Amino acid sequence: MHIVKGNELKPHVGIFGRRNYGKSALVNYLTGQDIAIVSPMAGTTTDPVRKTMEISGVGPVVWVDTAGLDDEGSVGRKRIEKSLAVLEQVDLALILFTRNLFEAEEVALVERCRRRSIPYLLIYSQADRVPPDGELLRTLETDYQTSVFILSVKNEQFREPLIQRIRRLLPDTSYRHTPLLAGVVSGGDHVVMVTPIDSSAPEGRMILPQVQVLRDLLDLHARVSVCRESELAQTLSSHPAPPHLVITDSQVFSQVAGIVPGHIPLTSFSIVLARAKGLFEEYVQGTPAISRLNDGDRVLMLESCTHNITCEDIGRVKLPARLRQFTGRDLQCDAVAGLSSLFRPVTDYRLVIQCGGCVVTPRQLRSRLLPAIEAGVPVTNYGMALAYLSGIYARAMQIFQN
Repeated sequence: MHIVKGNELKPHVGIFGRRNYGKSALVNYLTGQDIAIVSPMAGTTTDPVRKTMEISGVGPVVWVDTAGLDDEGSVGRKRIEKSLAVLEQVDLALILFTRNLFEAEEVALVERCRRRSIPYLLIYSQADRVPPDGELLRTLETDYQTSVFILSVKNEQFREPLIQRIRRLLPDTSYRHTPLLAGVVSGGDHVVMVTPIDSSAPEGRMILPQVQVLRDLLDLHARVSVCRESELAQTLSSHPAPPHLVITDSQVFSQVAGIVPGHIPLTSFSIVLARAKGLFEEYVQGTPAISRLNDGDRVLMLESCTHNITCEDIGRVKLPARLRQFTGRDLQCDAVAGLSSLFRPVTDYRLVIQCGGCVVTPRQLRSRLLPAIEAGVPVTNYGMALAYLSGIYARAMQIFQN
């Protein structure tokens, strides 16, 4: 199940509640457009509906309208599962309730947010139909240490206060960009980017991690050279002084390491992204588990994006082959793309290897890996795993540990 696409690295705000509680009407109210279908028929929204809107002081924000949490039947249960899956991926949850009912569905949703440290806002909706009971509001505000927002989408005066409340509750980390190489690269430093072009490379453009790192380096006022691995030696020799750093695609780590002198720092795009996404220490602890794999062990490859699979695919072809060659073990490797459900329980795996995560937010990446981390399954990422398999793990990590 996807709630992100392409490079949509914007904060996501999910709208949750029972059927006919005004979730779709709230999307239309916030955006000022008829985006979501509104109907008195229960269960009108069946799949998550997304709409992007600009909020002053934040930038683009994605509203995610979800199916009712009290849906019925076998299909209804699947819709509820989708809604709860969305909850795990959002930066803020808007929890709607009305008719002075705050029961099992609402309590469970709040508790789920609190366990996952997901900020939430309680909204009493449809206040024009059934006014809120003051005692209930006081009880909720005491129990949850938060104020309830009272809303009627029939009244325009609530829109701006609600948007301002949402803006205050959104974590800064969901929309404020921190440079990927902050503290590592300074203005004027020379950085060489090595970008191989093979059958898995997109036609006519660079892959997203390379674009993100390049933009970051330009923002830091670094001097950047970009080349393929076949031109790397010439690129290095054409400059009078050695570069401050070489960043390469992970799949040519061994070749690049053989060209770049040992005194020049070397790392990969995937490792740079791993450092920026917030699970770096978990990856550091989990990577050595590669050496502890045994015959029959399962390894899970998690790809954040969905792409065409080729014979040179890194996650489904090259990395599994390298793992088997390095360990000498008969390993079972599964790959799951996007935010799709796993084939089997995460506890069946002895290692989880996540891609760089260039198309997902830190919250989404953390939510994806948290079940494995909580279950004690080691996690790492493509770049760190390939550095380990290439025998240059310590070198690839050194510039981030100084």
